[in-house]
Amino acid sequence: MQQEQFETLVKALCEKESLPQVLEALKTSEEQEIAEAAASLAGQFKLAEIEGEKRIYHVSMQENDEGKEQEYAEWIMNDGDDVIKFVAWFFFDMFDIKQKDVYQAAGRTYQQPKRK
Repeated sequence: MQQEQFETLVKALCEKESLPQVLEALKTSEEQEIAEAAASLAGQFKLAEIEGEKRIYHVSMQENDEGKEQEYAEWIMNDGDDVIKFVAWFFFDMFDIKQKDVYQAAGRTYQQPKRK
């Protein structure tokens, strides 16, 4: 995919209102690799209320140190956050594209999360 095509895709995704809408758009991408990566994530997101926030997690099964399957949850974003967070996570997790580069493609400034 050319940089110009990537920027167009990222900008179109950022116009969506929710994670399900973005995921659906990714599944129907003309780029087969992107569509397949998005399809592989179907059903792997959960909403949980923690500390008064509705958080969206990516839940997957991974092998632990003892070789047993274990559920792993990664906090992606809060419900209602700008979908750029999910778009950036998707391209980093699936294609190793830096989050900063995804934000740049969208014409946005990436802010490093503050450490607690």
